[in-house]
Amino acid sequence: MTDLLHNLIGELPDWLQQTIIALIVAAIAVTIALVIHALLFRLLRRFAKASSSDSDNLVVKRLARPSRWALIALAIVLAARETPALDAVWERIGGLVMPLMVGWMALAIVRAFVEAMVLRADISMVDNRRNRRRRTRLTIFGRIATFVIVFLTIALMLLSIPGVRDIGVTLMASAGLAALAVGAAAQPALKALISGFQMALTEPVVIGDAVIIGGEWGWVEEITTTYVVVKVWDERRLVVPTTKFLEEIFQNWTKTTSQLLGTVMLYVDPATRLDPIREKFFTIVEGNERWDGRVKHMQVTELTRDAIEVRFLVTAKDSPTLFDLRCDVREELIQWLAVEMPEALVRGRLMPVSPLEINAIGAPSGEVLGQMAH
Repeated sequence: MTDLLHNLIGELPDWLQQTIIALIVAAIAVTIALVIHALLFRLLRRFAKASSSDSDNLVVKRLARPSRWALIALAIVLAARETPALDAVWERIGGLVMPLMVGWMALAIVRAFVEAMVLRADISMVDNRRNRRRRTRLTIFGRIATFVIVFLTIALMLLSIPGVRDIGVTLMASAGLAALAVGAAAQPALKALISGFQMALTEPVVIGDAVIIGGEWGWVEEITTTYVVVKVWDERRLVVPTTKFLEEIFQNWTKTTSQLLGTVMLYVDPATRLDPIREKFFTIVEGNERWDGRVKHMQVTELTRDAIEVRFLVTAKDSPTLFDLRCDVREELIQWLAVEMPEALVRGRLMPVSPLEINAIGAPSGEVLGQMAH
């Protein structure tokens, strides 16, 4: 092919001939690579659309762009074998381009795999604990794999530069001091990386868990190797370091299951009849669609001089549903008491004291009696 191009170009200076031939061969190679890529991915898209799973479309979409550039790089490598001028240029930039293409492809494959697996782990079902654990592991391991791939890609690209490679050899010669310096500088990054592994393996929290940390109640929205995002009930986000969940005490309401048991506290007058309240409570819970049918119970947990403390136990499929159920039960009970049993509402009592009782206790001074009269 190069001979044919020589004949077509005619009599030109040698350097100009080599440059024009290199450009023409590179353009032809790139065009062929783009045509092959377009045909290949058109076929893959058809197969993905015919599939019932959305993850196939996601994988094809993720791989389309990096594979296009990888095919272009491969085509130039093959063309450079037949074109000396193109081969000379490729020798200068190939050490940077090839690690970049390989790292980009590896990163795209990892992300496509993670996103496809996350898509399959549906957390919209009632008992979603297993899928939430899977999403958490995939997210953490995906971030760790991304960090490793990016680190190795940059290292290989830098090693292809002679000056940088010589500096690396010099540093290796003085490895004692360099190791101490690098170890001290990389300590936070290594600690975060190890914490990420611990979070993925031990699973103190997973995505979607209901937790109480720092006096705030919310749901775990995102987990990274360095921090955890907790979505508070009022739409605020708490950004908590990962080490907080590994070194300090916190509450995890959904550690084993999404189903929860909650309480509703009510205070009524000591003279209140409790059976009507119990019957009304059962009616309210059984008629509420948020109740999961497991537990409904009423208990008297405390008795003081002024009030009876009554605790109602209810269950729901998850923490948001339980919170709404507790609010519903509390509101309906208060409204019912105000209409049907107003005498049950807690009130303060002042008992009148007769003069005989005052004399029996001891007559107070005239000033005190005057104040009592007023």
